[in-house]
Amino acid sequence: MSSSSWPVLFDSLRSIVETLEKANTADVSVARAIKQCSEISRCLLAATERTGLLAEHMQLLNFLLRIVSSLQPEASNLSNSRGKKNISGYNSLWEVEIVAFTMIGELYSRYGSSLPVDTWQSTIEILRNILETVASKGLVKEDGATARFYTSLLHCLHLVLTDSKGQLSGHVAGLVVALRNFIHYGLANKSHSMIAITDKKQITSVSTKTDLTESTTSQTGRYMPPHLRNKNLQNFQLKDEKSLMMSSDSENSDSDRSGRGTCNTLYGKTRLAAIICIQDLCLADPKSFTAQWTMLLPSSDVLQPRRYEATLMSCLLFDPFLKARVAAASAIRAMLDASSSVFLQVAEFKESAKCGSFMALSSSLGQILMQLHSGTLYLIKRETHSGLLASLFKILMLLISSTPYSRMPRELLPTVLSSIQVRIEEGFLSRSDQNILLATTINCLTAALSVSPLSIEVKDMLMAEVSAGFINTKSKSGILSTLFRYCEPGVSPSVGFEALQAVRAVAHNYPSVMILCWEKISLSVHGVLTSSSETRSWRDNVGNSNEPIGDKVRTASIKVLDECLRAISGFKGTEDLSSDMSLDSPFTSDYVKSKTISSAPSYGPHDCVANSDGAEKLSGSEQWLEAIVRHLPLILQHSSPMVRAASVTCFAGITSTVFFSLPKDKQDFIMSSCVKTAKSDEVPNVRSAACRAIGVIACFPLIFRSAEIFDKFISPAVDNSHDSSVSVRITASWALANICDALRHHVDVHGFEKFSSVSSQSISLLIDCALQLTNDNDKASRFNGRIFWGKAHKRFVH
Repeated sequence: MSSSSWPVLFDSLRSIVETLEKANTADVSVARAIKQCSEISRCLLAATERTGLLAEHMQLLNFLLRIVSSLQPEASNLSNSRGKKNISGYNSLWEVEIVAFTMIGELYSRYGSSLPVDTWQSTIEILRNILETVASKGLVKEDGATARFYTSLLHCLHLVLTDSKGQLSGHVAGLVVALRNFIHYGLANKSHSMIAITDKKQITSVSTKTDLTESTTSQTGRYMPPHLRNKNLQNFQLKDEKSLMMSSDSENSDSDRSGRGTCNTLYGKTRLAAIICIQDLCLADPKSFTAQWTMLLPSSDVLQPRRYEATLMSCLLFDPFLKARVAAASAIRAMLDASSSVFLQVAEFKESAKCGSFMALSSSLGQILMQLHSGTLYLIKRETHSGLLASLFKILMLLISSTPYSRMPRELLPTVLSSIQVRIEEGFLSRSDQNILLATTINCLTAALSVSPLSIEVKDMLMAEVSAGFINTKSKSGILSTLFRYCEPGVSPSVGFEALQAVRAVAHNYPSVMILCWEKISLSVHGVLTSSSETRSWRDNVGNSNEPIGDKVRTASIKVLDECLRAISGFKGTEDLSSDMSLDSPFTSDYVKSKTISSAPSYGPHDCVANSDGAEKLSGSEQWLEAIVRHLPLILQHSSPMVRAASVTCFAGITSTVFFSLPKDKQDFIMSSCVKTAKSDEVPNVRSAACRAIGVIACFPLIFRSAEIFDKFISPAVDNSHDSSVSVRITASWALANICDALRHHVDVHGFEKFSSVSSQSISLLIDCALQLTNDNDKASRFNGRIFWGKAHKRFVH
């Protein structure tokens, strides 16, 4: 068929439809004739799938949009009337619209990217008007024909929203109001949808019992969430969850063969399509969608279902159709992921807030976050379906990262930690996914332990566990004991890595706890570092694993060691070079350093250096000595660059007081290791880490009493300042600037005479390096002013 014949054909079809519309469209024969016109257009679409032009597709789309927009009022009027003739009439009309919606969706799925914006906007407008009409109060019907119609309409809307081309801000509110009517579609009059969760107190208590065995029986019948299964529901036969998820949408996968079961499946598909459209709106216009939070998420009694409280969380908790629950979880995740951090940081929880009265946005968001926590934690404790459980953990991760816990009830964060830890102890039934689920669960634990500002209640909970002697009793009931158990050799690498990350989070946020756990940490780290690459079997409730312990796990264990040493020795520095205020100020002589150099002491022109060499036993000295003797020799010369870089980074975390409290041979070991690595290692990241350690140690008081040390530090720093790697040049230049600052400070205190033995070659190297750095376009040139100032001040004093 030629392109020139398309307009003629569609004009003919349009004329036929207009003529039929003037007749009684409620007549079945008229509806069938209009349907045949739609079928003809479907054949044309199939015939021109590859060769069709945009103009032809536009003509077809406009023809279909005219059909659905013109027939909808008549179909709605018929649906409100009674009588067998009327029922057959509106069924026929809706069959026509189903065909049209299907074809509109196909056009957008195939050619949506090439359709103009104004066509997309008009399609959205028409679909929204139809949806608002059929979803208005009193017009939502529950029967098989209307369910199929609603599903086709919602699926068509989904395909149009998937490739968003313009602004949706004017449509979001209206669409959400209409879509919300379908969240509980088909459940309003069903007894199983209104079952309350009576054991609400379990959400704030740590339960040691498991309900996981309830879903192991595979029977025929309708799927129900695990937490809704009890003896009072034995008349509802359960169907295996796995077979439901693997079945196609064309099957009655959520019911038996009865007519009632078929309708339940159709209703479930309608709810599923509506939830998917809600998620599409969130992804297409997240800014406008934030105003719909109070409509789609609960603000009270999340565990108590109410007939007219249609929220995504109620669907996630109570919907008997598993796919709808999975979609609800995905939609909630999209809402949390799309919301800006500022939007949720204003949330606060007030006990006096009452539902139904005026509530400030901050209080409303606080109530919503509390209910999301309650519902999510409740399901995490009881859900057995691995796919849905993974989605729940993703929701929890986003909740933890978005919730301002300092403005929420104090017991909320400890409850989150306890609930996660209990689920870890209970394990997972799906043996094929248990390693993945366990790693994901521990990752949630890490996120909760990393919440800032730290929680006094969490600190007290951890300290209580340590005080109870978990190390000696090997109790498995506490968070720390659980983490240490999965840090030991023999566990899955992915799980071990996440457990080490969680321990590191504890060391960073709760350093006082780590001081009491040093023996356990040292033992765990040494076990990982000395483990061979041979395969090991998984322990306890986790399935067999043949993965070797990789360098990623070793690196994680070294970072745990590093973080713990810093915590024990009172490290207050930073690893971010951009936090050095002197980088952006030329007036370095007037600036007294404060936390500008990673783990270096703060000093000014009149600091008293004698205090750093006290005779009393210093915090962290014994632990550092153990690390130098027991751990670091195993990894400084490791074959993995990642492991070597992490090991030499440990030296950048030592403090001045700890360094000078170590025996002379251990001090020499630290300095020689840094210098050797900076000079000879072939990997840029490792040399960069060594230069950072040199820059830290160079700022220690008394370090340059020996001119020999000064010469040793200058050479590798200068060499690496000319490296081809930008990261190495930046760190080396930072180290050189620190060396010059330290030299200037030493001259201010002791005079230049003590440096008369410094080789002229070293001074020349510094001068030449500073001149060359002026031509560096990278961040390294920012340190040039400090280098010049240090040398100029030294020469002036001389």
